[in-house]
Amino acid sequence: MREAGRILAGIIKRLREKVKPGISTRELDFLAENLILENKVQPAFKNYQGYPAALCASINNEIVHGIPDERCLFEGDIISLDLGIIFQDYYSDAAITVGVGEIDPKIQKFIEVAKKSLIEGIKEARAGNRLFDISHAIQAYVERHGFSVVRQFVGHGIGKQLHEEPEIPNFGVAQQGPLLKEGMVLAIEPMINMGGWESEILDNGWTAVTKDGSLSAHFEHTVAITEKGPEILTI
Repeated sequence: MREAGRILAGIIKRLREKVKPGISTRELDFLAENLILENKVQPAFKNYQGYPAALCASINNEIVHGIPDERCLFEGDIISLDLGIIFQDYYSDAAITVGVGEIDPKIQKFIEVAKKSLIEGIKEARAGNRLFDISHAIQAYVERHGFSVVRQFVGHGIGKQLHEEPEIPNFGVAQQGPLLKEGMVLAIEPMINMGGWESEILDNGWTAVTKDGSLSAHFEHTVAITEKGPEILTI
């Protein structure tokens, strides 16, 4: 799983470098799939429950599961890139949100809060803690900065399946939930909105958007719980 995470982190870094005004999400998906093949691994998302692409590319008010298409990115947009791979039967999953060209400083701050909320959650991924210690840390950090956490979508365990138990909400009461143990691997993924937390699904059956049209940001790492504390595998 360490190797799977290392490979995935490298692919996402390459994808991030290609985000610029004028590129389409389909082009990003094509690049993602080519990089996956170059690394002799498999796409985790393509054909998963019928999902049609290797990459989830969610623009502006899209929270998650944006399907790549011919839409081009514009200066000032933000885009969340969510990608998973399979290496020797083990899964890895990660996501980032980036600005397209120059973006409003308030939006950049929003993205940074989302990124930092993931780190705050990861700090709590320690043996002896409870699952909702992660959830509470994320929620508290996000709400302290005036934003909201998405309730409909959650993080998850990961290993020989993409989605394993336990589910990891990005909100909750500390010191509740299953006991965290050494050897667990979790995909922790806060999704946060500039406006309200409510979401809805588009007619394509996949893409979640904010109900109020506000911007959304998404960060994710695959994290192992070790005797020395949390180890981020997708970095």
